[in-house]
Amino acid sequence: MRRSRNVVPMPLLLAFVLAPVMAEAQAGDDRPRARDLGIEIGIFTPGPHNAITDVPGVLVGQTTVIEGEGVRTGVTAILPHGGDLFRDRVPAAIHVGNGFGKLVGTTQVHELGELETPILFTCTLCVWQAADAMVDWLLARPGMGGVRSINPVVGETNDGGLNDIRARPIRPEHVVSALEGASDGPVAEGSVGAGTGTRSFGWKGGIGTASRILPSSLGGYHVGVLVQSNFGGLLTVDGVRVGEALGRYSFRGDVESDEGDGSIMIVIATDAPLSDRNLERLASRAMMGLARTGSFAGNGSGDYIIAFSTAEGVRRVSGQAVPTVEDLPNARTSALFQAVVESTEEAVINSILKATTVTGVGGSTAEAISIEDVTRLLREAGRIP
Repeated sequence: MRRSRNVVPMPLLLAFVLAPVMAEAQAGDDRPRARDLGIEIGIFTPGPHNAITDVPGVLVGQTTVIEGEGVRTGVTAILPHGGDLFRDRVPAAIHVGNGFGKLVGTTQVHELGELETPILFTCTLCVWQAADAMVDWLLARPGMGGVRSINPVVGETNDGGLNDIRARPIRPEHVVSALEGASDGPVAEGSVGAGTGTRSFGWKGGIGTASRILPSSLGGYHVGVLVQSNFGGLLTVDGVRVGEALGRYSFRGDVESDEGDGSIMIVIATDAPLSDRNLERLASRAMMGLARTGSFAGNGSGDYIIAFSTAEGVRRVSGQAVPTVEDLPNARTSALFQAVVESTEEAVINSILKATTVTGVGGSTAEAISIEDVTRLLREAGRIP
């Protein structure tokens, strides 16, 4: 696995990719993140990349899949560390805010409180192809010759509005590209990877990330969040009701509108030595950050949060009979909860600000939100200079 700068590798076999559309879907580098606009959410300091990869050891890889006029999807891979995750497992927990979705591998994580594979995000009808491809990739790795059970963890949101989802376009090479291209640098955001075809609050959504570092007096721990946003509600940016001001929000009078349906996948990483029990508590706090962005977790929304700890002292190493495990006391978790709320809120906002306009299946289009409109509204509200 490379540990160089984060890249978004494109599969080698996309013979019929439309180059202009590829540029449209990936040209988010010139769009600002929240901090670029002067939006400072919360009280804690972001890490150097303001990304989940600020948590030491965490790697992210993405493959963006754009084919013809209809395929607009991809894969995003999150690796807790670059070693043998199957034998050097990390404690983990899953919190379900609203369970309208598919998250493969949940029951074993609930039962054992640990991850033994990377986490993948993709489109709804591609979950099983992605899981199968990751299992093949893992079985082929050194030392895996006698393995007879693997619990792949794969989540999704439904990008069928822009993506020809019934084609189930994710192939093994897309998954392998994301896994083997994973790195610990800056993370591409917006219309990339699993966020290529997603929407949020009536605009284009996608991949977003943010991080916080606690002050040394609170442990100096890192917290990072990555989201795949694809849901509705009333977009709220740092307390400003942007969606309402711009006329795009759920339940807007007699105008046909969504009812907050859609989904979001959230991954939380930390190097604080947390047990799976406290990781579940940490994961539940992400719903508070999500609510601050204007989500109300509608009936048709799948809101899933996966949290894990990378701390060496909480690893479950294969072959240890009675390991000695660190465990941060309950009384020291509150600052981590605050950091997760802040990081989740900012990651969602980044996913929308960085997303570019994408046109997909049947000519459907998801527009990028106007940076000028967002800036104007926040300036009028006194939230930015």
